[in-house]
Amino acid sequence: MPCLADFPHIFLASVAIALGLLFGSFLNVVVHRVPRGESVVWPGSRCPGCGQPIRAWDNLPVISYLILLGRSRCCKTQISPRYPLIEAIGGLYAYAIVEVQVGSLPAETSIWLALGWFTSSLALGLGLVAAAFIDLEHLYLPDPITYSGIVLGIATVPLRQPMTFIDSLLGGVIGFLVVWLPFDRLYRLVRGRVGMGLGDAKLVALAGVWFGWEGAVFALLAGAVQGTLILFAVLAARGRLEEPEAVQREREAAERELAQAVGEERERLEREMADDPVLASPPASGFAAARIPFGPFLVLAIIEYQLFGESVILPFLLNYGLGS
Repeated sequence: MPCLADFPHIFLASVAIALGLLFGSFLNVVVHRVPRGESVVWPGSRCPGCGQPIRAWDNLPVISYLILLGRSRCCKTQISPRYPLIEAIGGLYAYAIVEVQVGSLPAETSIWLALGWFTSSLALGLGLVAAAFIDLEHLYLPDPITYSGIVLGIATVPLRQPMTFIDSLLGGVIGFLVVWLPFDRLYRLVRGRVGMGLGDAKLVALAGVWFGWEGAVFALLAGAVQGTLILFAVLAARGRLEEPEAVQREREAAERELAQAVGEERERLEREMADDPVLASPPASGFAAARIPFGPFLVLAIIEYQLFGESVILPFLLNYGLGS
């Protein structure tokens, strides 16, 4: 049976980067279509300006964007730099997994086991990246991404020995509760509104399923610290924290639809808006009342733990008596 030692490291890294770039391109489809309730499979990629299908040679990750100078070939519509950014993140992420995780496996490890490790780790990372960008733009974390990540984490427990299924399930439960109880239930009782949504709780639960309760706690604490620092930096640079434009457009569309509705339809729309903490009312002023997407900071912390938990973070926690 072939093992890692049978393949040059540069070959493994090159294949990983190519796969990461390709799947990063697919992530752009996910980030654009999932919030709009569209299929991520059909139709194929189309120009955001005129709707023409994008030809394969104009859809090469990063390269096509650079060649076309950030515009579509068909109608010269400006393409968001988010597209090559996500593609590049996919390539760099895949390379990091090979260097940090696969590279640390014994040379005699079966190539199939290494492939399973790489595939599951990359799937987790790319799903997290997609969730982060969707939360940045729409202030919500899609359940299909978090639930798929949780299921994948449980299914791949044997790859993460000495973790057991009990460790994984317990980590998920603890991860959910440490967000849901204080930041959803208690915060709602005290202040009358949601502090952190259920999407954040599910994301921390995902961290717990993959990395145990230590990973869940690290994701919450490190995400909070890094998020606070980044938000203060943004506030210092811009002087204010603005609600995403996509959310503003969604609220305006919902208000127009509500104004035109009557009878039971109006009552239904009113209930739906009241249940949506983002669309219910315009954001209040002030840093404490600003609607902030916390998901990207949780994602950043989870990725840090994924890549450096075993080698850096967990040993640090153990030294201070915080690990098991």
